[in-house]
Amino acid sequence: MYQNEYKRWMSFDLEDCDLYPELAKVEGNDEEIKDRFAVSLKFGTAGLRGVLGAGTNRMNIYVVRQATQGLANWVKKQGGSQTVAISFDTRLKSDVFSKTAAGVLAANGIKVRIYDAAMPVPALSFATRYYKCNAGIMVTASHNPSKYNGYKAYGPDGCQMTDDAAAIVYDEIQKTDVLTGAKTMSFAQGVEDGLIRFVDDSCKKAFYDAIESRQVRTGLAKTSGLKLVYSPLNGSGLVPVTQVLKDIGINDITIVPEQEYPNGYFTTCSYPNPEIYDALEAGLKLAEKCDADLMLATDPDADRVGIAMKCPDGSYELVSGNEMGVLLLDYICAGRIEKGTMPKDPVAVMSLVSTPLADAVAKNYGVELRKVLTGFKWIGDQILHLEEAGQEERFIFGFEESYGYLSGSYVRDKDAVVASMLICEMAAYYRSIGSSIKARLEEIYAKYGRYYNKIDSFEFPGLSGMDKMAGIMQGLRDNPPAEFAGLKVTKAVDYKKTEETGLPSANVLIYTLEDGATIVVRPSGTEPKIKAYFTTLGKNLAEAQAKKDKLSAACKPLFE
Repeated sequence: MYQNEYKRWMSFDLEDCDLYPELAKVEGNDEEIKDRFAVSLKFGTAGLRGVLGAGTNRMNIYVVRQATQGLANWVKKQGGSQTVAISFDTRLKSDVFSKTAAGVLAANGIKVRIYDAAMPVPALSFATRYYKCNAGIMVTASHNPSKYNGYKAYGPDGCQMTDDAAAIVYDEIQKTDVLTGAKTMSFAQGVEDGLIRFVDDSCKKAFYDAIESRQVRTGLAKTSGLKLVYSPLNGSGLVPVTQVLKDIGINDITIVPEQEYPNGYFTTCSYPNPEIYDALEAGLKLAEKCDADLMLATDPDADRVGIAMKCPDGSYELVSGNEMGVLLLDYICAGRIEKGTMPKDPVAVMSLVSTPLADAVAKNYGVELRKVLTGFKWIGDQILHLEEAGQEERFIFGFEESYGYLSGSYVRDKDAVVASMLICEMAAYYRSIGSSIKARLEEIYAKYGRYYNKIDSFEFPGLSGMDKMAGIMQGLRDNPPAEFAGLKVTKAVDYKKTEETGLPSANVLIYTLEDGATIVVRPSGTEPKIKAYFTTLGKNLAEAQAKKDKLSAACKPLFE
């Protein structure tokens, strides 16, 4: 079957001249052909993501056309504005794929609003809402290595597509032949016909205004003298992040030169993920050289931000996503109470794999903290419920441990632009009172306890990887562990059992141990990995870390 599909692609008049040499190169190699053609990239709530190249199991213009035709068929049944917003990051072929998608939509009579240059996820979410679109498309593979690209689909509320909508689009994709099934039109023709229009300056200005309205202590940053080193990791954050920071008065910004401009090969860091040290290494060296107060890095689609803070001894320490989530929650709550801008019955939202330290902080400030499934769309879903009740101003902050944050309801996905602004404002504030982010974090630990959060990831590459992962998860369900490292499991929750959790079904297992530690096990939604999230509590960091190491060693055989 896959050999027949390979032959069909070989004999097809391929428009992308990069694809044919790749197909010719694998001729006679059954394993390579199977890998490219035995399956198709699966469209889900996170859209598509895959390695660039030729085949149904790769990202290329034909797979993008097929997916967009499926989306177009769904849009045409919706009524409304019959408009789709499109943005793209700086990855290889992102601009090509975005124009390809625009051409398919235009050929279906659907209007398009597309950015004229790379802009991040939050800008796409904002434009989808601003133009009252039926859907949005963001061409990106987020923080994956350079050989990947992807296609995120958004609903009319600017949130990633719901399960129901994604299922309908997937059904439509299945009916569409990958090479010949999509209607097509050149981008130039779509522009000439008035179906494709660029996002205008009024939308861009409204986006920046919405972000800047989320300042907690407006004007404070202007007089702070904060020194910042920033890296967009060769991605789409450069323009919006620097624009907003300069607007609020932070002008001493040094950009990491080798990571400043678009470069889809990400030559300075093979994995442009602000969660990992390698991605921040160039920025850290520059921060030391400049004696900066803070170093920030946003991922290629600028929906996540990582930071390093300056310590009293002049060294720089990375701040985890959990720690930054807690720091921002604490800062927003304290600042809004001080300024009299805290809404009645405030609500914060976090993913259930994020740190329980946030529970203690929220309780301290009288904030309702809601826990949702992993994936920022569930935080967006909580904002939607508040909006439908006419109470969206109650939402003050949302975060997940994987470096995603949002303050405000103007978008429905994580936003590294507003997060960068608030982190810098927070650093400026602590600087102005003779303190620092590091000092405030230590005060939080002293008050609530020394929590330690760490993730272990186990990779399962290749076609058999997904089956292996499914087998491991099923094994944990069939033979539930009674203890880890000698600590009894006092509570086990299976999030596939919706009657027990009250949440939608999810492939997540959470174990609470007799000393209060927790272990969360879930497969990644975008990569062939199973992740184990550990939370331990100790009298100090060393004790909490030692507890985690014991649990980690006990868990490792389960994932082999």
